[in-house]
Amino acid sequence: MIHRLNKAMSEIEVLYEGTYLGLYKNGHWEYALRPNASACVTILPITDTGEVVLVEQFRIPTQSRVIEIPAGLVGDEPEYTGETLAECAARELLEETGYCAGKITELIASPTSAGMTPEITHMFAATDLNKVHAGGGVEGENITVHVVPSSELDHFLAQKHSEGYDIDFKIHASLYKAQELGLL
Repeated sequence: MIHRLNKAMSEIEVLYEGTYLGLYKNGHWEYALRPNASACVTILPITDTGEVVLVEQFRIPTQSRVIEIPAGLVGDEPEYTGETLAECAARELLEETGYCAGKITELIASPTSAGMTPEITHMFAATDLNKVHAGGGVEGENITVHVVPSSELDHFLAQKHSEGYDIDFKIHASLYKAQELGLL
């Protein structure tokens, strides 16, 4: 993705760049991009007993609590320069949930929102999990961890939705791919 963007940089007009988000124009189209990250990773944690580990956090743009799979940005922190996508996914999993993955499996890579950003989300599954701490994310994230039996997942998500939570669609996309690969 970065290569595609670098080739077209001469055609891009910077409308605004902040710390975490930039707004750009290419021809007649305006779009957003994170100036401090090269990609996004998500990870679907699956326990040995078939439970799915989800996270919950308040998201400022939606002004709501959102049920998600662990996720993070690639290249946004200098201390992790050179980290692979899978390494980033494993690090985010540990930070947010407290689980260390014995195995990371690539599921799919897809545009996050193709009409709004060139960002690509790289989705992974994590298996052979070992709980090493409580999770909760880094300072300021205030993440709540939910471990849900896969047989109760639909009910759990429906209940959270009825309580006013937003449900991230990446849960469903990663579940579909994990089931397709026989991981769940």
